[in-house]
Amino acid sequence: MRDIYAIGDLQGCQTSFEQLLARLPEDADLWLAGDLINRGPRSLDTLRQVIALGNRATAILGNHDLHLLAVAAGVRQAHGSDTIDDILNAPDRDALIDWVRHRPLAHLAHGHLMVHAGVLPQWDATQVITLARDVETQLRGPAWKTFLSRMFGNQPDQWQEGLIDEDRQRLTINALTRMRFCTADGRIDFKIKEGADAATTELKPWFELPGRRTADVTVVFGHWSALGLVMRENVLGLDTGCVWGGKLTAVKLASSPAKRELIQIDCPQIRDPFALADGKKRAKMKKADKAEDAFKAAKAEKIGKSVRKPDKADKPAKADKLDKAERGDKMDKVDRAGKRKGE
Repeated sequence: MRDIYAIGDLQGCQTSFEQLLARLPEDADLWLAGDLINRGPRSLDTLRQVIALGNRATAILGNHDLHLLAVAAGVRQAHGSDTIDDILNAPDRDALIDWVRHRPLAHLAHGHLMVHAGVLPQWDATQVITLARDVETQLRGPAWKTFLSRMFGNQPDQWQEGLIDEDRQRLTINALTRMRFCTADGRIDFKIKEGADAATTELKPWFELPGRRTADVTVVFGHWSALGLVMRENVLGLDTGCVWGGKLTAVKLASSPAKRELIQIDCPQIRDPFALADGKKRAKMKKADKAEDAFKAAKAEKIGKSVRKPDKADKPAKADKLDKAERGDKMDKVDRAGKRKGE
């Protein structure tokens, strides 16, 4: 059997991906944990490079990949922070989108189960694959656009037998591509996006819940940059925040943890995890010396959401802290609003 290296979220950071590939054996198989694109500067180039790897690469779908499909289908609006226009405007756009929608949502082989985000404690590995195949059939079918138009939302947020098709499929997508914390009875929390230290009495990182039925396989996942690298006997968390200036991580899969091999690339900071923080939070977070600590401390995703609707008095100060890309997005919105007013 050829060596297998599992790789964390690329998010359009092709330069870092190329540097990582240069350090891996050329004949090794690659497992990519989803979120191939978006937020980084070279989504199209990254997607093309993964496709060019052919059967050597097994790439599963992450939440950003599904977002790309939904925008391409016209059932979801692009976000100001998206970097997927190069894909949507490519001359071979249809072929690229077709390739993405034919990717699996989960992959099970050699005692390892790869998903993008997490697995509900009530599911065993076989059930995960069955649920994932149900969603994949819809995404690959002729009505995939209609299917996606019904798949975004937070309900139901808990597994139970007998869920109708649409509810079961939406819960499957949310668990496998969005989950971080949940309760012992499998209720997903969609609000907390910090690291594991944000756990409460009831809400735990999904992989720390007692009685988790996938404990008999090694679960490989990404998605959770604030968590950082996790290497346990039956858990491998590989999103180490490449796009935030952390690292891009690959781990050689093995039958025992002692035989694993860790390879990491230091990544340039493409997105500033401090850019949208207020003064106090920024000062506190900058106490982190290392890049991998910085993006964890910043809790970038939560901060980004917490300041989307600033008070009027705060707008000038916060606007100064936006990076050029974010400023451009705001100016475009102002221009469009002005045009509408003129009309």
